[in-house]
Amino acid sequence: MVGPMSKETERLAALLLKCADGAAAVFCIFAAYWLRFSVLQGQAGALGLGHYLRLLAVAIPVELVLYHWLDLYDLFRYRPLAAVWGKVAAAGLCNVGVLFLVSFLTHQDDISRLTLGLFGLCTALATGGVRTGIQLALRRRRRRGALRTRVLIAGWNGMTAAYLDKITEEAALGYQVLGYLRDTPADTQGRQVPWLGKLERVAELLRQGGVDEVVIALDGDEFRRLGGLAEACAWEGVRASLLPFYAQYLPTNLYVEDLDGLPLLNLHRIPLDNPLNALVKRAFDLAGAAALLVLCSPVMAAAALGIRLSSPGPVIYRQQRVGRNRKLFTMYKFRSMRVEGNADATTWGTRQDSRRTRFGALLRKLSIDELPQLVNVLKGEMSLVGPRPERPYFVEKFRDEVPLYMRKHRVRPGITGWAQVNGWRGDTSILERIKCDLYYIENWSLALDIKILFLTLVRGVVNPSEQLTPGKD
Repeated sequence: MVGPMSKETERLAALLLKCADGAAAVFCIFAAYWLRFSVLQGQAGALGLGHYLRLLAVAIPVELVLYHWLDLYDLFRYRPLAAVWGKVAAAGLCNVGVLFLVSFLTHQDDISRLTLGLFGLCTALATGGVRTGIQLALRRRRRRGALRTRVLIAGWNGMTAAYLDKITEEAALGYQVLGYLRDTPADTQGRQVPWLGKLERVAELLRQGGVDEVVIALDGDEFRRLGGLAEACAWEGVRASLLPFYAQYLPTNLYVEDLDGLPLLNLHRIPLDNPLNALVKRAFDLAGAAALLVLCSPVMAAAALGIRLSSPGPVIYRQQRVGRNRKLFTMYKFRSMRVEGNADATTWGTRQDSRRTRFGALLRKLSIDELPQLVNVLKGEMSLVGPRPERPYFVEKFRDEVPLYMRKHRVRPGITGWAQVNGWRGDTSILERIKCDLYYIENWSLALDIKILFLTLVRGVVNPSEQLTPGKD
């Protein structure tokens, strides 16, 4: 049996991939220049190929830093290919943005922005393609039994069965469970995992070799034995992981604070608590909302005229919603119902709602009614992507009925979100919506925001059933 990659091998592979990324950037600037000025027959102007090559002095370091920050050099960790491509696309977009900024600050008015865009596209395709090939090759080898991490489970608690199901359902994760240790055999509920004896045998089994990782899964009344198990793993140089019995209370991205050498597990810290992440998201929101307002202004003008002609009342409908940190704000929408119908703040809207006007139904079907919320984004009350905001009446109702419901107010609400692109909108399960919202909050990244916006565009712009339009709540 071939064991997992050593740390030295992983570092060497990451270094080689960085070199490949740098070489790809050089190749892609040539390709972008050729596509723009030969295939598309553009005018190069005063700036020749040499100027674009000099931009690589900025583009390559920025790309390497972004890829490192997004964990794109962690080759041997299993992750969905969609997540890899999302991160590569986000990094490429940021890199092109930096090049635009550099060109603006250096007053290079003749630079071809299309060339820079093609460079970002080519780079993303090249580096994403390499990572896809590596991931597929690793998965193929793991399914054949190679490059597997041989796991010994120390203990058995309420989370062990879920852990076993997770790693056995997908062979590409690359785990092989050797067995478990416990003072008495556990009820494995039919799972084929051998009992290897009492916990005291851990040191003996590690000395025999053949174990790459020990997963410590102690129950609450056994936690006093954690120290001995951890020391045994450290003595034999075997990696140890903790599968705590309280894992259901932990976020997927656990943050450990350093209190002058004392580690504290922060159960509620989220990525957007990081000031840099919050700044990146806010900048993305401002740029995106401003651009969309300009691009959609003709559509918004036509919608306003249609509302004015189709029914009496204001064009913009204002409604109180609960935002970040449970603060109330006024959310804007194009009015899609009769004036008397919009006054009800305690009625849950449905697709068959008789209060809608015919023109309002069209606005909802095309998601045009949501466009005024771009103003809420510019004001800092909302984000392009986030959990949908709800009315105060329903917040008070759901906070006592839905577990962890109030955690959605840790971030700015969004025009669209992870729940919406997965079909949980309007008159659908609030439990499933909250699951999606919590996943988004705990796993936020710029790449995830871009992915959600793309899925919103693909799935939610035109929808005959209105079940796929964003934010129908």
